[in-house]
Amino acid sequence: MTQPVRVAVVGLGFVGLPLALTYAMKGARVVGVDVMPNVVEEINAGISHHLESYQGKTLPEILREQIAAGRFRATTSYEEAAAEVNNYIVTVGLPVHNGDPDLGPLKSCAHTLGRVLKKGDMVMIRSTVIPGTTEEVILPILEEASGLKAGSDFYLTYCSERIAEGRAFEEFIHMPLVLGGIDAESAAKGKELLSFISETEIIVSDIRVIETAKVIENIQRDVNIAMVQEFARFAEAFGIDTFELIKVANTHKRVNLLTPGPGVGGFCLPNALYYLQPKAKELGVSLPLLQLARNTNDGVPAVLVGMLEQALRQKGKTLAGSRVAVLGLAMKDFSNDDRVSPVHDLIALLQAKGAEVRSYDPAVPSRYGHKTDSLEEALRGADALLLTAVQKEFAELDWQHAAELMAPTPILFDTKNRIPRTLDTDSRLTVVRI
Repeated sequence: MTQPVRVAVVGLGFVGLPLALTYAMKGARVVGVDVMPNVVEEINAGISHHLESYQGKTLPEILREQIAAGRFRATTSYEEAAAEVNNYIVTVGLPVHNGDPDLGPLKSCAHTLGRVLKKGDMVMIRSTVIPGTTEEVILPILEEASGLKAGSDFYLTYCSERIAEGRAFEEFIHMPLVLGGIDAESAAKGKELLSFISETEIIVSDIRVIETAKVIENIQRDVNIAMVQEFARFAEAFGIDTFELIKVANTHKRVNLLTPGPGVGGFCLPNALYYLQPKAKELGVSLPLLQLARNTNDGVPAVLVGMLEQALRQKGKTLAGSRVAVLGLAMKDFSNDDRVSPVHDLIALLQAKGAEVRSYDPAVPSRYGHKTDSLEEALRGADALLLTAVQKEFAELDWQHAAELMAPTPILFDTKNRIPRTLDTDSRLTVVRI
């Protein structure tokens, strides 16, 4: 009888948990490892705030099914995982502080993993990293901590993580993959592990190429969005519809403009340049265009605050003393992830100018002083609202009724192209769009 694939997924966040469950659904025996005891406790109880779903089942439903089937469980113990598995997939991220990537969590993971590593084990890094990290940082830590030799005693690979939150299960199975190994045998082992869940092409290339490609995949979207933000400012000044402009331009088969919003959020795109810069500086390579694009996207919340100030002035009001409802804290539509969300910067700017901010996002579990528990509480008496991320409740919202809950002659600021154009003719309110 063939032994089932046995794998540990280290890091049970927005990438790691759905990845672990994808392996479990395919029949693997999976141990999820996370350093946060409360996260492990919730997961083992079948509780998750993830909004992922697959084939009509939500992630919590899939989680409970796989726990009940004995194919998945979570732990804080690397030793416990090591007793059962011979494959490790690491999804521990690199947080960025003031433009500097922090390798600390990934290094700590490598030290702990190295101490339980056995001969014949395979380690796959699926975090976005500074190019060169797998060979220059992870490999020596694993060798020192384990006393084993990479390439002869254990295998080491790097695979790009390409999923979009909200489509994780589908994309783990159907998104083309790229993989690099420290040697040909490592790459072969890595490809075999990926093939257990992947039903599409897996390309093997130089490990440094794969690490760098992952970073520039994200940077090109960051640059695209920065470009579109400049197009939006032109469209506003010219008096034409930004989203109609983009739609028309995208009818050209070689044009793929993304859409503007309240900024660029999430753990991937805003941090991508900062993963490339350390290696670029080491190599003496400047990246002025990429830095300019990043600065442009960082500056969007301030631009939007300026637009709101102007709209309020036309009504004889100022931001100071105005009540502003912010609908959507997530870093993108239909997400519960508000990490590195530009909406936080937007709110901080509004508060710094004296506005009373009341935010609402039914999907984001994080608590903030400005966050309300209901849409009505956020809207009641507001001089303006900003739609900054779409959730199901907002997509189905009666915007006319929402405006009636607000102060007289309110401002509706749409950063997501969702508020109906029919409201533009209502003289009782003002709709501002980007």
